[in-house]
Amino acid sequence: MNIQIFGKAKCFDTKKAERYFKERRIPYQFIDLNRKGLSKGEYQSVKKAVGGFNELVDSGSKLYEQLYIAYLASEEAKEEALLEHPLLFKTPIVRNGKAATVGYKPEIWKTWE
Repeated sequence: MNIQIFGKAKCFDTKKAERYFKERRIPYQFIDLNRKGLSKGEYQSVKKAVGGFNELVDSGSKLYEQLYIAYLASEEAKEEALLEHPLLFKTPIVRNGKAATVGYKPEIWKTWE
């Protein structure tokens, strides 16, 4: 298992995900989206695993409204804005190789053990 948790330090669900793996003594790598976002390659891999752009973006956030993401014409422009502003991602994003989840999903993580 090669677990990566992409999240925000102050996010409650991210802390719960970290606790889940700590309690089971499963090593993981935490990547703070406030400091370092996802690379294009990581983004494409996660997007493919979770089912697309709409599963990754937090459309209820203030930043989403401020940047008018919903009104951008092309999917590429929306993805570019998402990569430029990593705080738009729903968190936590948990990766295990090619598999990934968005949000707190212990029922899926259990199958990875």
